[in-house]
Amino acid sequence: MIKVVAKNFIRTDKVNEFIALARQLVEKTTKNDSGCIRYELFQDDSNPQILTIIEEWEDRESLNKHMTSTHFKEVTAAFTGFVEKAGEINLYQKLA
Repeated sequence: MIKVVAKNFIRTDKVNEFIALARQLVEKTTKNDSGCIRYELFQDDSNPQILTIIEEWEDRESLNKHMTSTHFKEVTAAFTGFVEKAGEINLYQKLA
């Protein structure tokens, strides 16, 4: 299993737009991408500009297919205009 934590730092004036697009991405991913176990959007309690997508995938192949999907490419291209600073993406392998 692969877990992805994608932390995004969004401009104040773009938070609502980011959330709307990210919700579409979550819906399309969970509906269409095989190997997706979990794909969820979270907002930081103390800083609403920090929005994180936490994902779980059966394997790396499923994640790679997701990252080449049309819905992923379209939404992530739109996200570039919303960011305040570069995000952080961490991939984790389950050990126990």
